[in-house]
Amino acid sequence: MTLLNHRAEGPASAPPLLLGPSLGTSYALWDKVAPELSITHRVVRWDLPGHGGSAAGLIRPGATVGDLADLVLALADSLGIERFAYAGVSLGGAVGLHLAVHHPERVTSLAVICSSAHFNGSRPWQERAALVRREGLAGLAESANARWFTPGFTVPGLVADHRGADRDAYAACCDALAAFDLRDELPSITAPTLLIAGREDPATPPAHLREIADAVAGAALVEIPGASHLAPAQCPEAVLTALRAHFDGGARRGMEVRREVLGDAHVDRAQARQTAFTARFQDFISRYAWGEIWTDPTLSRRERSMITLTALVAHGHYDELAMHVRAARRNGLTPQEIGAVLLQTAVYCGVPAANSAFAAAQRVLAEESGADPGS
Repeated sequence: MTLLNHRAEGPASAPPLLLGPSLGTSYALWDKVAPELSITHRVVRWDLPGHGGSAAGLIRPGATVGDLADLVLALADSLGIERFAYAGVSLGGAVGLHLAVHHPERVTSLAVICSSAHFNGSRPWQERAALVRREGLAGLAESANARWFTPGFTVPGLVADHRGADRDAYAACCDALAAFDLRDELPSITAPTLLIAGREDPATPPAHLREIADAVAGAALVEIPGASHLAPAQCPEAVLTALRAHFDGGARRGMEVRREVLGDAHVDRAQARQTAFTARFQDFISRYAWGEIWTDPTLSRRERSMITLTALVAHGHYDELAMHVRAARRNGLTPQEIGAVLLQTAVYCGVPAANSAFAAAQRVLAEESGADPGS
């Protein structure tokens, strides 16, 4: 079977995230968002049949959104991806809703952007499909900016993708939109769900996303001021911020790991000392150091503790070293292993640094055992 054209970015070991496009666009719709998301995810963005680099023959007249979802699952299977997070725009968002309803075991988290559980009935899409089959896409491409963006904004490459799409495949995608209506099935969605609406979107205005948010338990809704239908292209920073918070868990997940490694008492003290001046720095630490670096599965927490101890000795941060000796014990290192790490630092960081490090570590380990640190 021929697969959807796609582009994969990010570490192969990172959590998978699939990105779906809007009708008439290619995966270039995600150009300003995907590279940033790929820092923490294995991002796979794909083209609709007859769009971008995907073969037109992958879709036939009378197609459904379910047919497109099957193509996405075939792509995921070919890449060895069993479960994945998913974000999609417009038709790509409809694919995500279908996957979450009919294949919940595959979808870990869902974001639906400038989309709907229905697309204003079948007639407009049947009429558009007939028009495109009869006249091609040149006329529709001329009005793309008005349908996709606010006045004065454009992305020429996306408009060119629209003009270059295969007419029959585009029309078949219109058939899929004409037949799509998942409103009655929305309450069955169990994946954590984020809805992103463009406040200036004429195609799927915020009310469409609000309808989904109201039906899906625990769903969140974000409205982006100044955004029209292709929000990832027009307002990439706002979309990226919302997606990061949803898919990464942001500072929340970082705070969980921070507490697991450093202990509640230490984190509670740090939180109690937080001021308006230091709040952004504390958020940065939780979101980046603990939420992205310490959660990367490439290294175990034991290995990260050994690296951290070495780095702290090298730079003479002995107060931080004491804290991370305690963390190393939580992460499974024995006192003997901690000693071996510090002995290694004597060779590469210098004996005086290792001497201070041993003194700091001995105090911590003595406190832990209840022994006299001077004994």
